[in-house]
Amino acid sequence: MVEGSDFLDCYSAASKLPVRAAAEIAMTFPLWAAWLLKLRNLIVAPLGLASTVPEGEETIGIFPIVSESQTELVAGFDDSHLDFRISILTEAGRTYLATWVHPHHIGGRLYLAAVMPFHILIVRNALHRLVLTEDAYAR
Repeated sequence: MVEGSDFLDCYSAASKLPVRAAAEIAMTFPLWAAWLLKLRNLIVAPLGLASTVPEGEETIGIFPIVSESQTELVAGFDDSHLDFRISILTEAGRTYLATWVHPHHIGGRLYLAAVMPFHILIVRNALHRLVLTEDAYAR
């Protein structure tokens, strides 16, 4: 259930890639984003926030897979400060990247505010890479 303090967004681009291929492209971060994640992990480690996926869980990129069907892959985790999910949905020649974040307290809302500019850049970059890959397949 969505609550008032939850964050939701959705971006899309034209793409006929299957959901797993689209998810693999979207969740393979460029070098600059990978460095930002390493910096994030260093900063949040003393606060006890998750920085690794528990052993044995299937992942897409750095995120554990929550569910997967022919048209949608959902990944994410629950942590002490917030719950996070990203949905990669392929439908009618488009790929959608939707994010849901449920902060648990002021710390989660502050964390979300701090990462939001980077989140937007990373998602837009992921869609750009999807379109480039789609163009390469079309040739």
